[in-house]
This record gives sequence, structure tokens and C-alpha cells, in this order.
Amino acid sequence: MSLPKQPRAVITGGASGLGRALAIELAGRRAKLLLADLNDEGSRETARLVADAGGEAHTVRCDVSRSDDVAALLGEADRALGGVDLVVNNAGVCAAGKVGELSLEDWSWVMGVNLWGVIHGCHAFAPRFREQRSGHFLNVASAAGFLSVPELAPYCVTKAGVVALSETLKLELAPHGVGVTVLCPTFFKTQIVESGRGIDARRKAVAEKLMGRKGLQADYVARRAIEAVDAGDLYAVPHRDGRWFWRAKRVVPELFHHAAVSRLLGKL
Repeated sequence: MSLPKQPRAVITGGASGLGRALAIELAGRRAKLLLADLNDEGSRETARLVADAGGEAHTVRCDVSRSDDVAALLGEADRALGGVDLVVNNAGVCAAGKVGELSLEDWSWVMGVNLWGVIHGCHAFAPRFREQRSGHFLNVASAAGFLSVPELAPYCVTKAGVVALSETLKLELAPHGVGVTVLCPTFFKTQIVESGRGIDARRKAVAEKLMGRKGLQADYVARRAIEAVDAGDLYAVPHRDGRWFWRAKRVVPELFHHAAVSRLLGKL
């Protein structure tokens, strides 16, 4: 089922980047939004942009790695929005480094936000969606969920987990009229590099080069994501290169892993 004409949505990580782009995209439908983030100033700016675009936004401080914080979003959504039609589990972070060298503290940080944050969101809202027999989860993963990259193990592991969780949840919730979409973009401009850990000058330069492509930026990804939600699609892979990598890995996984990825990394 497509979203209602004036959807009510909870968006984690709504203070910047893709979360902000998704909020503005939904504002074009006169959506009522609850923006959950630790960046209060960024959330307020997103709320202002939402209002300018025709929507309504409320902000709440939330650490998605804490189950109690995410569970409280259900009550906040009822109070501020009068219910919820869409939950966007978008908050994400990154830490770079080799396995065995990257600290376990950094592993825990990435796991807490990228994977447990999505688990917490699904756990908190799935019972409500089952009860009302409607609703949709948009879980933001990444092409890193199927394209493993050296020195980004925590990021790749968590994004692969989000894909697996979404696939499982789709099967569980479909009989209740509830949809699930997992979003797997490749590279576009966000603030994840600035907020990341272990991202030295070399890694930052590579990331900025990949994210600096003209077009196909956050607004494009947000538009394609909401189109996938409306269509009831499980997978949203908005970038052409991501779709190529995804298909190649499914057809020739060994060749893809040892040749295609190596060639890609060689160009960096």
C-alpha cells in the first residue's frame, strides 16, 4: 500500500544529510514529521525547511543506540502526530580501520547506532503496525550491505545486518498489511565522514571524491526511497553502480569479490 496523502512519519537521524532530504521530500506531501536526533540545532533547521516545504515537523532528542530512547518515540509520535504511518530508521555512523586494529569501542559505537538503532526502531513500532494493520518501515542500509570494503568492516557488517533484518521483517509483517523497504545507496554527500572515527586525510579524500558526483545526491536518493515505499518494494537501490554491483555479486559472487571489488578499489 502507498503512503497516505498526508503521512505521519518518524525519522531518526533527521538533523542532516539523507534524513533531512527525506523529511523535505515528505513535506511535499504535507506530512507531519517527528525528527529524532542528538543534534538539536540540526533538527530545528530541518523542521524549518520542512515548514517552508509545506509540512509540519516536531523534534525530539534521541540516542537510537538506547532502547528506551527509541521506545519513547512511539508515545511522542502519538502525542505530536496523532499516530504513525512510516518509520524511517536512518541514523548512521562510520568508523574506519583494519580488523584487529580498530578498537572494540569503535565497533560497539557503530553497532549501537547502525544496527541496534534499526533493531530498536523495528522492535518499538512493529507491534503498533501489526495492531493497526498498516504502516511501513524504511530501513536505511547501504550498498556496503552487499559490497564489502576493506577497512570498513563495522560499517559493512551493520549494513548487511540491516538488509537481513529487513528481509526477515518483510516476511513477518506482510500478512498484517505492513510494508518494509531497505534502502541501499552507494555514494552521495552526507556528514558521515565529518562525524566518523578513524577517517584520516587519505580516507577522507577518497570519500569526498566518491560522494562528490554531480546529481544523484541526497534529494535524488530520498525521492527514489519514497517511490519504493509507495510501490511496496522491499529493495531500493537508487544508484546505477549499486544495482550493477548487486546483480554481479548475485550471479558470480567469487569473481565479483576477488576481481570487481579489487578493480574498484584500485581506482581509488
